[in-house]
Amino acid sequence: MTSFVPGFLLSLSLILAIGAQNAFVLRQGLRRAHVLPVVMTCALSDAILIVAGVTGFGALAEAVPWFEPLMRYGGAAFLLWYGWINARSAWRGGQALAMGGDEAQSLRSAIATVLALTWLNPHVYLDTVVLVGSISAQYPDRLAFGVGAVLASFVFFFSLGYGARALAPLFARPRAWQVLDGIIALTMWAIAFKLLYWM
Repeated sequence: MTSFVPGFLLSLSLILAIGAQNAFVLRQGLRRAHVLPVVMTCALSDAILIVAGVTGFGALAEAVPWFEPLMRYGGAAFLLWYGWINARSAWRGGQALAMGGDEAQSLRSAIATVLALTWLNPHVYLDTVVLVGSISAQYPDRLAFGVGAVLASFVFFFSLGYGARALAPLFARPRAWQVLDGIIALTMWAIAFKLLYWM
């Protein structure tokens, strides 16, 4: 437990801040669209990256010089495009109001989007592979630390995806969807610009 609890708390603190991935999971949860596949994809992706960090593959970015710029610029380009999609939806209004049943986005498209939001974000690698990996080395049981970190990811994404349903009455109104889409667009653009000017 002396390694498990710190791993759990560290991982939870790193993913609590709203970001591109979390905003997408929230939106899917509100629409009740492909929630289980989306949250599983997020949690399993985090698990893979955390295991990579804990088992010592955190030196990938140093060993492969082109890896970091590729992830940074590719991620920024995707976030700019995805922000534009949400900004357009916020401007038009009424496009994403279905709370269930008629799902505007296919399962394949939803999974592709969440994979891109996860794997094209360099901060994900910094948080999971580098930070969690390096901190795990300070604990006597790295395996327990990693298990705690992975469990925190599963708890967070399932809570976010399925807990969003509590907000369903609020998002029955078109204006609430427009505001959410606007916030998501601004979040995506802010992260993209941070990536582009990140030193």
